[in-house]
Amino acid sequence: MPPAVMEARQVDALPTGKGWQYEPKWDGFRCLAVSHDGKVDLVGKSGKKLTRYFPEVAASLGRYPPPSHLVLDGELVVPLGDELSFDALQSRLHPAQSRIDRLSHETPAAFIVFDMLRTADGENIASAPLGERRRKLEAFFRAKDLPDVLRLSPAGRSRAEAEKWLARAGGGALDGVVAKRLDEPYRPGERAMLKVKCLRTADCVVGGFRYATGHEGTRERFVGSLLLGLFNASGKLDHVGFTSGIADDKRPALTRRLERLRGPGFTGRSPGGPSRWTTERSGAWEGVKPCLVAEVQYDHVTGDRFRHGTRFVRWRHDKSPRQCTLDQLRHEARPSKMTKSIAGRR
Repeated sequence: MPPAVMEARQVDALPTGKGWQYEPKWDGFRCLAVSHDGKVDLVGKSGKKLTRYFPEVAASLGRYPPPSHLVLDGELVVPLGDELSFDALQSRLHPAQSRIDRLSHETPAAFIVFDMLRTADGENIASAPLGERRRKLEAFFRAKDLPDVLRLSPAGRSRAEAEKWLARAGGGALDGVVAKRLDEPYRPGERAMLKVKCLRTADCVVGGFRYATGHEGTRERFVGSLLLGLFNASGKLDHVGFTSGIADDKRPALTRRLERLRGPGFTGRSPGGPSRWTTERSGAWEGVKPCLVAEVQYDHVTGDRFRHGTRFVRWRHDKSPRQCTLDQLRHEARPSKMTKSIAGRR
């Protein structure tokens, strides 16, 4: 069994001082690639195997000249043009093998590598300091006959450069920046790294809400989450995500306010059931007249939607709902030079 991956705990700012290595935090599936004499396993962060979903990655690694005993830590991604597509990546998690095989040819994946736990000749270097592991990883990438799906993730010791990466995070390629101690070994299963995400805010229209679960059969129900919308170029209100974490003492008054505003909500894309865009269970939602504007904090945008749930910041009584357009999010989808260089190495 391969070791559990070393994880990261979120902090508010990049660490300062000497002894740190900074790396981009890629927007993909974290994965250990374990190769043993042509047999390859791709193991996700949960411990579940991803091999069948990415056969082209496993096959390419399996063709590396034997004897090969590699263990690489990295991120599975799907390059599409100058960008990395999380949609295309998630489409691979499908029960039909025929669909997976087709997608593996139409939108082949890549494996961005940022650490090495075992070398091709079988040397276990997981207990070595990160600085030594990185040198051996870079030497591996200078070798001939390298599997064509592999990409070497940039890494550096300059905090200023890491700040530039962080400024580009949040739009379909980079998910933030990770900081690791150069003198530390690989620590499986521990949150021994630091991660920083670039948090931004947007002003959104409340187009609906869902009641909190767990109150079925009770006399009163309270709002559980606000459904957020932004106006598209056609003037339609598209659903873009949700915000929850509403304080208990605010729920009764907010529920009464929203219930008084019931009416047509989203006129464009509407909320659906469970999907990659929400962690909430499927359920009925209530539309409300588009007259409330909420400022929310978010960390990532994909396909004109918030990837994760957002955090409510404040009400914007000074802003007209019609001013809340998708243009607020469009700048997040720009490809970075870093993405272009990695996606182009095929």
